[in-house]
Amino acid sequence: MKRTTVTKTLAIAALTALGLVTAPMAKAESKGCSNATLKGTYAHTASGFELAPPAIAGPVAGVGTDTFDGNGNVTTVATISLNGNIVSAKATGTYTVNPDCTGTYTIPATRITFVIIDGGNEIRGICIDPGVVLSHTWRRLFPASDSQY
Repeated sequence: MKRTTVTKTLAIAALTALGLVTAPMAKAESKGCSNATLKGTYAHTASGFELAPPAIAGPVAGVGTDTFDGNGNVTTVATISLNGNIVSAKATGTYTVNPDCTGTYTIPATRITFVIIDGGNEIRGICIDPGVVLSHTWRRLFPASDSQY
């Protein structure tokens, strides 16, 4: 009788542990991302280096805003320092978000791969253009948890 009770107790404990492990995994799988994850205006910073062409090679830094429409379209307005030369930029482009919360962002002359974090409130990326070493960070101006959103 004692052996049966111990076996049942161990079986119940194992099933409980399995449930505690798989429940969060199932919940995480249902929290995938899509283009709709990015909707609204984000502050955007970038910093790094242009390696080529020689005329603009040097340090790069930028700040601006990007407005994502939730459907794969983006508009950016920025001020960029290219090796100390200040440039204003405005462009439209596209973005694609994968279910695993990674994605791509393309505007004229710039391609970025990124990952979405903090429930869509922040994005981190790198430029994937040849001769460019730039890291990017976006932060939603009015996070979903903010009453202004």
